[in-house]
Amino acid sequence: MDNITFILLIISLITIGVVFALLRKEKKRTQIKRIFTIIIGLSLWWVILELFQIILHNCIELPDNYDIYFESIASIAKCFLPVLIFLLGLVFTRTKIEFNKKYLLLFIIPTLTIILMLTNQFHHLVYEKYSIYTYETVLGPYVLIHQLYSYIFLGIGMIFLIQYSIKNSGFFSKQSILIMLGTVIPVVINVLETYKIIKLTVYSTPISFAFAFVLYALAIFKFDFLKVTPIALQRIVDRISDSYIVLNEDNEIKDFNKTFLDTFYFLSNDIRNQNIFELIQNYKNVNINIEILQNALEEANNSDKTVVLEKHFGKLNKDFHIEINRIESKGNFLGILILLKDVTQHNIDMQTIKDNQDMLVEKERLASLGQMIGGIAHNLKTPIMSIAGAAEGLSDLIKEYDSSIEDPEVTSEDHHDIAKDMNDWIDKIKTHLSYMSDIITAIKGQAVAFSEQTASGFTIKELINYVDILMKHELKNALITLNLQADIDTSTTVKGNINSLVQVINNIISNAIQAYQAQGKSNENINFRIYKENTNIVFKIEDFAGGLPEKVQEKLFKEMVTTKGKNGTGLGLFMSYSNIKAHFSGKLKYETEEGVGTSFYIEIPI
Repeated sequence: MDNITFILLIISLITIGVVFALLRKEKKRTQIKRIFTIIIGLSLWWVILELFQIILHNCIELPDNYDIYFESIASIAKCFLPVLIFLLGLVFTRTKIEFNKKYLLLFIIPTLTIILMLTNQFHHLVYEKYSIYTYETVLGPYVLIHQLYSYIFLGIGMIFLIQYSIKNSGFFSKQSILIMLGTVIPVVINVLETYKIIKLTVYSTPISFAFAFVLYALAIFKFDFLKVTPIALQRIVDRISDSYIVLNEDNEIKDFNKTFLDTFYFLSNDIRNQNIFELIQNYKNVNINIEILQNALEEANNSDKTVVLEKHFGKLNKDFHIEINRIESKGNFLGILILLKDVTQHNIDMQTIKDNQDMLVEKERLASLGQMIGGIAHNLKTPIMSIAGAAEGLSDLIKEYDSSIEDPEVTSEDHHDIAKDMNDWIDKIKTHLSYMSDIITAIKGQAVAFSEQTASGFTIKELINYVDILMKHELKNALITLNLQADIDTSTTVKGNINSLVQVINNIISNAIQAYQAQGKSNENINFRIYKENTNIVFKIEDFAGGLPEKVQEKLFKEMVTTKGKNGTGLGLFMSYSNIKAHFSGKLKYETEEGVGTSFYIEIPI
């Protein structure tokens, strides 16, 4: 028996020593690793003393009470281990705890036990008779207190370890199985030894702990127990804003968080183990179509994809984004996770943003409309006055012709001259009317662009004409020259809505004009070049108005930013960027140099 015990203790010593050495080599020392290292260290101390006791017991003859002194010193580990295992389990559930004086109170009973064991010969409160063979030992009255205290803390600590290992890794995970076996072995051996159910020695408990630590070591170093930071899972899921429930294969609710209970006004006992379809039928707050949910659960169960539902719960007046997923671990079905995200406020915010955006868009449209009307007034004023002048000239010719009908001095050649002058005036009227027709066509296109976007095609020449007509007034008024250079066949056709592109180009030209005006500059130039680059047509608008400030560059195209102060909304370029990307599958980019100028590039695929 002694030889077998000695061999087992040697194996225990090697096992615990290896685990202790490996833990000491760990660079990242989390709180749970520190506690586990202390537990392993105390166990190593325990086994060494038990080995030393056997060696001395076999080699020399010692006094009768020497065994109890060895047991007392070895019991430093034995007495403190239950409390340390409790703390290990506590840290495992909470991730980390803040040690303070209250935790020192836990060590009062173990410390008292050690003191009473060392002084046992004076009071016999621990042992009335001590023997290394536990079945021959007669325990004192104090031992009941020590055992009750130790088993309580040992039991709670091991429950924590098992419970949260299952929560984090699953009941049938190798990690959880190893921890459960490692937990059960020393407890069973200690109970058998203490209550003399079978004949054992005092060496049985440290040996059983050694076997437990072998299993713990596998969990630690092979299956990453303690390498992954332990998480107080229930505390975390109770704090998240999304509700969740977990169903088993029979669609019974097996897990949920506090958010779910609070959102739907449930009590924990009302829904645990409740069938989800029965719950929907019995509770009015969960008003979701059972057939839709059943189909969604079947779809999620038969695939690894997330099934998504959008649902408004009228009784709660809330909108939910529902995600349903099948949960597996190495091919084994664990359950169905239903995640319910309350998107009520999000939907309200999105509607508010949309309403505000519509207001800003309308404001920008009205501003563009005002600018356009100013251009119309100026562009139509000249041809109207010219037509009025031509009408007056025709009126004079008519009077002259009428008075010359009966005049014998008027020759046929004079009549031809009068007719020629009339034709000249009519040609001028036609020219002005054609110009006015072009203006009206361009303006009509812009007006339609305010309300709808129709995909069509247009030529580069048409685009140039539209820009020239619509920007002539603003350019002339600001004393700015637009230098047009087309390095491409102007009959080239571009797919898309011409009015949308004209609006973007005109906005960029208007910004350049306003940049010059802000600096009090006139008689300046804006270069408008059209050319082909690879498979794109590029529209380059270049000004020399000093460039864009850095704070504007950081936000350009990303949000509504303006350099015009209260006179601008910042929506023009913001909308232009979206317009080119959405309607032409193109790009809008820029180059700028402070103190020099800015170039905008509109790239559109042919």
